[in-house]
Amino acid sequence: MKNQLKVQIWSDVMCPFCYIGKRKIEEALTQFENKDSIEIEWKSFELDPSFKATPNESIADHLADKYGRDRDWAESMLENTTQTAKSNGLDFHFEKSILANSLNAHRLIHLAKKHNLANELEELLFKAYFTEGKNVNDWNTLQEIGQKTGLPVDEIKQLINTDIYTKDVRQDQQEAQKIGVTGVPFFVFDNKYAISGAQPTEVFLKTLDKAWEEGNFETKLKLQNTPDENSCGIDGCE
Repeated sequence: MKNQLKVQIWSDVMCPFCYIGKRKIEEALTQFENKDSIEIEWKSFELDPSFKATPNESIADHLADKYGRDRDWAESMLENTTQTAKSNGLDFHFEKSILANSLNAHRLIHLAKKHNLANELEELLFKAYFTEGKNVNDWNTLQEIGQKTGLPVDEIKQLINTDIYTKDVRQDQQEAQKIGVTGVPFFVFDNKYAISGAQPTEVFLKTLDKAWEEGNFETKLKLQNTPDENSCGIDGCE
């Protein structure tokens, strides 16, 4: 019997549906009886590894140029995504988004994985980009977010002006290529089942149930109460 069911999630912090997908699987986990036996592993996927930001370029202008469409089309797409996010409890402000290369953010996520804080960091990075309009390629911003997550300041500073964890980011992307990942979010359950995109919560829940049933997992011991007395006692959309 195995103790934990691993769910691997390939994502990019600048991907709106990755943030939405995070909420979808979190909602599924609240309904999953064995949620305490789930291990989430965040994997890096850069939507555009060669991206270089143009000063003062809005995300609407960037998308219009990227897809060869007009600005009205881009703004309509962003509004639709904003409403989808809102229906999932997220507050998107694309008008404040600062376009940036995401490599450094991914490197910081790998540092967070070392300290078992990747899920907490992913949440703060998504919020920084989509809600707060922060530059997730700026080291002052990344250091602030990393410290808020609980990462050691000295280890964050070691990333600046170095290539630490860059190899790990590339390895995640190579692994994604090998298994046929072409877009994110992409979820892999127990190396057996996969979900592409921010699918409905029910899809995640059914996949969790199926992977659990077929994977011969065991449930962790559940406490019936936890008294405070009488006891002694670290992450081009269309």
